[in-house]
Amino acid sequence: MAKKEAIDLGGMRLAPYSPCVSVKDHIWVAGQIGTDGGDTLKEQAAKSLEKIDGLLAEANSSKADLVMVTVLLTDMANFGDFNEVYGEWLDGTILPARAAFAVRELPGGALVEVVAEAFRGSGSTE
Repeated sequence: MAKKEAIDLGGMRLAPYSPCVSVKDHIWVAGQIGTDGGDTLKEQAAKSLEKIDGLLAEANSSKADLVMVTVLLTDMANFGDFNEVYGEWLDGTILPARAAFAVRELPGGALVEVVAEAFRGSGSTE
């Protein structure tokens, strides 16, 4: 039977949860916020995506293995700014499926939260 593995880089956490969980080659990354990266949407988005990079690396994976991303924004007026940062971050990969939602508020006063799902090795070009 496959065992669940919790992956944690020891960063800021506002509630009881595992930042990342993997079972076999399936990886789930909990919502990442980037309030420690700055006050603007672009700064927070970049920091959120940086955290996802770190968690995926710790899970022996990378953004190339992403299959689904869910984006939560407190203001859809920031959709374009998020897409600019997100598109640069994913440059050179097969783009994952994605959903984006407007929410009333996010933990810690964040402007954006990013949730991700990956399959280890699926983005390999070999």
